[in-house]
Amino acid sequence: MTAAAPAIRLVGVSKQYGSQTALRESDLEIAEGEFFCLLGPSGCGKTTTLNLIGGFVNASTGEIYIRDQRVDRLPPYRRSVNTVFQSYALFPHMNVRANVGFGLKMARVPAAESRSRVDDALRLVGLDEFGDRLPGLLSGGQQQRVAVARALVNRPAVLLLDEPLGALDLKLRQRLQLELAQIHRDVGTTFVYVTHDQEEAMSMATRIAVMSNGRIQQVGTPSEIYYKPRSRFVADFIGESNFLEVEARSGEAGVARLADGRAVPCSMNGSHASGRATLMVRPESIHVGDPHDAPEASLRGRVVQTSFLGSQTRIAVSCDAVDAPITAAEFGRDRSIARQLTPEREVALWWDKDDAVILPDESMTDEEE
Repeated sequence: MTAAAPAIRLVGVSKQYGSQTALRESDLEIAEGEFFCLLGPSGCGKTTTLNLIGGFVNASTGEIYIRDQRVDRLPPYRRSVNTVFQSYALFPHMNVRANVGFGLKMARVPAAESRSRVDDALRLVGLDEFGDRLPGLLSGGQQQRVAVARALVNRPAVLLLDEPLGALDLKLRQRLQLELAQIHRDVGTTFVYVTHDQEEAMSMATRIAVMSNGRIQQVGTPSEIYYKPRSRFVADFIGESNFLEVEARSGEAGVARLADGRAVPCSMNGSHASGRATLMVRPESIHVGDPHDAPEASLRGRVVQTSFLGSQTRIAVSCDAVDAPITAAEFGRDRSIARQLTPEREVALWWDKDDAVILPDESMTDEEE
């Protein structure tokens, strides 16, 4: 049985603006029906990648395919894509129905079919009772949903979304994240979503490409990106991490050595090189307990600070052979933890082998170098 062709495929694609490299030569495949996020800080190349797929800029090198059709030589209007921008770009003098149906009118879709498709699109975004209103009478969230309906009514193979929720307040943005994810499930169209907000990407995406300095650092599911980062940049950009400088030794699988020679458990994360490396472990993966009850492969230290933050208690612990305090996070409603772990109390820290990953020294990004 032949595997389904990807919705989008980039082969050796790059973009150069004079002496500035916006996107380094990259290969990328996005499966049919995915909610795919391009994630990274400003200037990392994520919007450039989106614009290359949409045809708003031309690639310096490489080939771009949409459903196995090469499109990098085609203008935007001949590609089966539609784009939702942060600015919405609605026509202020047209009502909602006319805005949503504008593309169908330009494509000379018969009136009866156009009305039916506009009705379906408005129903999909929950605005079927707002068709006669002007955009200026709608909230920011409602205007954004009109923009999504207008893009989807044309039934594109791919919907491109360029930070579409960036102008909204936090609570509305969180609500629309849920709505966009639900719309994606309902229509099954391939979504490619650009954002610098890691929580936004983690909450909506089926897969994420983390980008930095025009390079795709890692592609994976939210869980893979979070628990198995392949570079220090990814580990630092997604969530919170503890970084410990260690030495990985050949023949010592499953452990790394701190500066004083003490062994701590870890996963090699696909790297088997010996030498200096960085061990990454998430705060919620660290257990805090009495030194007398701790396993042999644990660190001893003293509590620096304990903070109760509602859903979690955060404990900072200073340990020998580790430069910076290690942060642990205990989740739950037991407030007694905060009272027990007072400053200067001696504790032990430990974690499971699979919860700590080795990041090779050469995984440092250009930004850090």
